[in-house]
Amino acid sequence: MPRTTRLILCPVNLRHLKVDYNAYEEAVEMAQRRGAKLIIATVAPEIERNMNIYNSDVYWGDELNKFVAAHPAEGVDMELIVRKGAVHRQIVKLADERNVDLIVMESANPKVQDYLLGTTASHVVTHAECSVYVVRS
Repeated sequence: MPRTTRLILCPVNLRHLKVDYNAYEEAVEMAQRRGAKLIIATVAPEIERNMNIYNSDVYWGDELNKFVAAHPAEGVDMELIVRKGAVHRQIVKLADERNVDLIVMESANPKVQDYLLGTTASHVVTHAECSVYVVRS
């Protein structure tokens, strides 16, 4: 019997959206097909390197709103969340806190340092309690 998917988490890296947002498109399509709610989350650094960003919650919240407005998800109930901290930890923590059924996220092509240090996607796949769908960019 197939599992019911009620809640999908899609983390987006707003710093690299000009390059790719395939995981977002995939998550929207999955949410539409399954009638699931979609959480779109971005993780801001604890300390901003950009001195022009005075309040990262507000700044990244505005950027997330702009992104979703530019890429609407017809018929999908959405929630937008900004977190601070280490990206890989915050994704897993948010998924656990909200009892997410599925995480849909990007993964860049592997590089040598990825095998030595690990990527965000590999950490999430290893530590998340729910299923993780990784979209190659």
